[in-house]
Amino acid sequence: MTTLLYIILALIAAMLIVYFAFPKALYGGLRNMLRRRGGLVEKSITVGDHVWPFLEGRPAEGVPVVLLHGFGGDKDNWSVYAAHITGTHRLIAPDLPGFGENDRSLDRDYDIASQCHRLVAFLDAMGITKCHLGGNSMGGFIALQFALEYPDMVASLTLFNNAGVVGEDKSELQIAAEDGKNVLALTSVEDTTRLMKFVAYKPVAMPGQFRKLFFEEANAHKELLDKIFWQIAGSGLNDPLNDRLGDVKAPTLIIWGRHDRLIDVSCVKVLADGIENSESVIFEKTGHIPMIEKPKESASVHLAFLAKQ
Repeated sequence: MTTLLYIILALIAAMLIVYFAFPKALYGGLRNMLRRRGGLVEKSITVGDHVWPFLEGRPAEGVPVVLLHGFGGDKDNWSVYAAHITGTHRLIAPDLPGFGENDRSLDRDYDIASQCHRLVAFLDAMGITKCHLGGNSMGGFIALQFALEYPDMVASLTLFNNAGVVGEDKSELQIAAEDGKNVLALTSVEDTTRLMKFVAYKPVAMPGQFRKLFFEEANAHKELLDKIFWQIAGSGLNDPLNDRLGDVKAPTLIIWGRHDRLIDVSCVKVLADGIENSESVIFEKTGHIPMIEKPKESASVHLAFLAKQ
């Protein structure tokens, strides 16, 4: 057996040991690799009595792009996407309160209005008076309402499969929520496979040890996640922003996946018809998270849109 083969086998053995014995460390290493590839650095800032962790990518000049993750997500939802953005735009992706490494207190409210007020405080602390704001799912709901409440702070708005509006057709999540069921709640390690298939059109297979970590993280905050889900779902279904879309002043880009099972693609027409200065793109064979499922294509559309602002 050659020396090279010994080295290769030793490396494989080492990776297997790390995977089974220290999966969290391995996951953290992969996460950090994606951050570096995306030109992102992890930072934090104190806002009031809470610390906001966020990822930031340079250049420093120009109006920053601020991107908000969806329900159950965190700032790293944008790491792969960032690789296509940070070459030309400053990007900031925070952990929203209730998620990631931000404050996850059960005694706080996490409705959209409360999150908008917290986002204002975060941007003020960062010295940002105007930004290109975007968000996916719940983050898109927050971004849309923020654009309505604080129009002078939004240079442009980009919505990735956002919640907060009701389309002509109901999604599977909407039907379940109206029946009192939260289909995003995990019941077991094995259930993570169902959730991945539900969220993405063609999900990447997640290794077993990583699925276990994913479930343990969700299970540790099960009560909080359930509370947030029903606060968001309640306002999204009972008090959607459909009738306020005409008040959106910011140029708006709508990006959607044709096969979204959480928020139906019929919402695109509602948004496009309601927001006067808007344009939309629907990706085929794409689910709820186009910035992860089709990062290069989504970023290309986004960059072309930003170039016009």
